[in-house]
Amino acid sequence: MEYPVSQEKISFYRDNGFVLLEHVVSGEELAELREAMEEVMAADSELSFDREKGSAYYNILNQKVNTWRDSAGMAKFSLHPRFAEIALQLTGAAAIRLFHDHGLWKMPHDSKPTPWHQDAPYWPMRQTGALSMWLALDDVDVSNGCMMFVPGSHNVGKLTGINFEQPRSIFDEVEGTAMNAPVVVPLKAGSCTFHHGLTFHYAHANRTDKPRRVLAVIYMPDGTVFQSRNGSGINDHVVTKAVPFRDGDPLAGRFFPVLAKAGRK
Repeated sequence: MEYPVSQEKISFYRDNGFVLLEHVVSGEELAELREAMEEVMAADSELSFDREKGSAYYNILNQKVNTWRDSAGMAKFSLHPRFAEIALQLTGAAAIRLFHDHGLWKMPHDSKPTPWHQDAPYWPMRQTGALSMWLALDDVDVSNGCMMFVPGSHNVGKLTGINFEQPRSIFDEVEGTAMNAPVVVPLKAGSCTFHHGLTFHYAHANRTDKPRRVLAVIYMPDGTVFQSRNGSGINDHVVTKAVPFRDGDPLAGRFFPVLAKAGRK
């Protein structure tokens, strides 16, 4: 199915740095995606990677990155043109590439909140136009880890990355800057948000008996180039470690495919 995005939604995203889109997958697709994610999160990783269980980070977020490389079931959704077309419309880019996907589980009972942060400081990109889709596989609210966003916060620029295990307040970096009040965004399963890589966001702890399951996919405009974060001029990001990128190299090739192009049906 196609998913037309209204001009109102596009304008809302560009003004606020995030947008909620309802029912982007059908009930049948949702069941298929849940099954694929259960399998890939339980399996030993080959081309994807995950966080060590039992670590402090695991209590904040259990994630597996690049699930599409190990699982055809996940690839069907992570590479799906429907979602990439939405990213294309929201950004107005000429073409959209995949950066990577995440299977995200916020574990039950002992999980901790995901602190306020921007995504862009963790991505080895010179440009800041990348964005994330956050697709809920379960109904999410404040009891099991729904997100909050600060509208318009993508306009303050790229700040320093937050250490999730020992977080400081990102708001200290913008002290004196007028900021909008945070907005809580609960979602029904099968609905999603898209948010800009510079948008301040936060996820509540999961206090329920079941994992909170999400597929997140990061998209970037074609032409985005690599920029190392360690100052060495070579790749320092786990997603790109298998590819010898240097500063200024385009993030392209078979691991970062074009998924949507303006004017292409």
